[in-house]
Amino acid sequence: MYADDHAPPHFHVWYGGVDVPVDIRTLRLTGGRLPPAVLRRVRRWAGAHRDELLADWELAQTRRPLRRIEPLR
Repeated sequence: MYADDHAPPHFHVWYGGVDVPVDIRTLRLTGGRLPPAVLRRVRRWAGAHRDELLADWELAQTRRPLRRIEPLR
C-alpha cells in the first residue's frame, strides 16, 4: 500500500516485475494480470486478512505506520 493512494481500497502485488493492484473488498484485479494459480493464492491470503488490509488502508490514508500482516507463503 502507498500513503494517500487512490480509491478504491487496494493493495499491490508485485509479480514477475509487474505491479498488479487488487481491490480489498472484491479481491478483483484493478489492473494487470496474474497467472491463475498465483491469483488463487493471493485471493485466499487476502480473504483471510481482509480486515487487516482494510485497517492498514485507513492507516495509509492518514500517513500513519501500517501494521504488519502475515505474508503470503
